[in-house]
Amino acid sequence: MNKNSDFIYDNEYLENFNLYKDNIPSKIPKKIQIWDETLRDGQQTPGVNLDFDQTIEIARLLDEIGVSVIAVGYPAVSKEEKETVKKIASDGFKAKIAAPARAVKSDINHSLDCNVDEIPIFFPISDLALKKVIKISFEDALDRICTAIQYSVDHGVITDFIAMDASRTKIEKLDKLFRAAFEVGANKVVIADTTGFLRPVSMSYLVNEIKKQAFYEKKCISIHCHNDLGLANANTLAAIEMGANYPHVCVNGYGERSGNCALEELVLSLEIQYGIKTGIKMEKLYELSQLTENLFGLPLSIHKPIVGMNSFSHESGLHVNAILTGGGETIEPYSPRLIGRRRRYFVGKYSGRSSIEHVLKLLNVELTKEEIEKILIEIKKPRYIKEKEAVETMNKIRKELLKSYSGVPATGFLKILKNVTGKIPNIDKKTLNEYSVIF
Repeated sequence: MNKNSDFIYDNEYLENFNLYKDNIPSKIPKKIQIWDETLRDGQQTPGVNLDFDQTIEIARLLDEIGVSVIAVGYPAVSKEEKETVKKIASDGFKAKIAAPARAVKSDINHSLDCNVDEIPIFFPISDLALKKVIKISFEDALDRICTAIQYSVDHGVITDFIAMDASRTKIEKLDKLFRAAFEVGANKVVIADTTGFLRPVSMSYLVNEIKKQAFYEKKCISIHCHNDLGLANANTLAAIEMGANYPHVCVNGYGERSGNCALEELVLSLEIQYGIKTGIKMEKLYELSQLTENLFGLPLSIHKPIVGMNSFSHESGLHVNAILTGGGETIEPYSPRLIGRRRRYFVGKYSGRSSIEHVLKLLNVELTKEEIEKILIEIKKPRYIKEKEAVETMNKIRKELLKSYSGVPATGFLKILKNVTGKIPNIDKKTLNEYSVIF
């Protein structure tokens, strides 16, 4: 951290246990490369479907802020997706452009056709997936994975292996898979906590069991965490502490189900809690968040860390007074200006004299103490929202959001089914409503 920084609070009155020598993990990499998945896993958020212009707008800003790898789509999905990936790959980005593929030649060929820099090959490798879903043996899976990696490598492309559901797979099998992947030319292997199942201490154990072996000393280990239990950022940090150096992230934490590790959360944690330089232009993070939120059409929670509307909003008179007299560090861990934001003060029932005086100063208005007290009394009068009105408003918002989803509505799916096959299923309205939107 920089002493006397205007953005990261560090002064003689504050103790920073994060940077105590004994609290800095000895295995943490000196350099962290940010691998962004917003335009691939992020776009798998139900209801999101970006066109080319929207996709490349986000990709360009990701490139501008300094991410190392940008996964821009899955070419095998459709002709349109493939064309989008191909155009972006030829646009002269500084970041490596990646396009994933299953462990089959047809998928890999689609990615190769796009002239991308990197092809991550994914394959589910837990016993559950192999026995119940894919229905092949571990040995057959190993052969299929290595054949696919070798095929991609032979075409001169950086190739990675994403071990789906690695967090629920025996370490002995992971080790065998990873060694085989590296031996046939994989550049990176990715430990995927596909279901967001692990605790941070469990993630630390898993990554350490792999990284402590001499074979992996100089190998790139990536980490891909989902947020089903709210631990994606914590698990990603736990993996980094044990040597993982290519974390997967999505802007705003978008992604399948409950989302992925949020780019802005991970970057801020690494920068201000670990003192690690990520190479990311943090002053652009809020701009990137807003752009992605608008184009995805998915409103963020007002309490979303770092980029939520209330992250730097204050109403409490005690808090506002503390900030105005002692500085932002009295209440906040870092300055909003670090990420291109400004602090906001709300006037409401918890406001105090300091809040009113601050507003009056901005308005260049002088009042007596008695006048300020009268204003406070007026402000603190109850202003309740009727429960019925609040519920109706929320229901309207939900309905409008559903309209903006890009998936096929249930009724639309039935029309397609009828037009293509002539079949009309016997389904009641109640059952149909359970599938209000089909993706």
